[in-house]
Amino acid sequence: MNDPYGWMKVIHILAVISWMAGLFYLPRLFVYHTENEGKSDLSEVFMVMERRLLKAIMRPAAVVALISGALLIHLGGWDQSMPPWLWLKLLLVAGMFVFHGLLELHAARFCDGRERKDGRYFRIINEVPTVLLIGIVILVIIKPF
Repeated sequence: MNDPYGWMKVIHILAVISWMAGLFYLPRLFVYHTENEGKSDLSEVFMVMERRLLKAIMRPAAVVALISGALLIHLGGWDQSMPPWLWLKLLLVAGMFVFHGLLELHAARFCDGRERKDGRYFRIINEVPTVLLIGIVILVIIKPF
């Protein structure tokens, strides 16, 4: 019970899982949203779902993942000299935050009625967090360099 690093890792993993769930699900909602465009009742439902997913799950989880990750770096003693694998992991995590920002932009466009991307686009970008996550997990577990 007296292991701050272990408890911080638990918090970090739970936050990342929650955040990733949203990063996987929101583009899928966008696919359904675009495929049902013109049906105002459904469009309104999708906008509520998208907004709640962003505000209640994704944003808080991303903040907790960021803070707990920074604390893990500090508690692990890596804040003085980070190994190359950790630098690369942080670069991929930055990519995840950029992707999150892109999803926020699309959600805002849906709310304003300005979104012009089709379902195919959202199906394709839905693979981005998967690729980033694979790289992150490999770096954290294998630590190749």
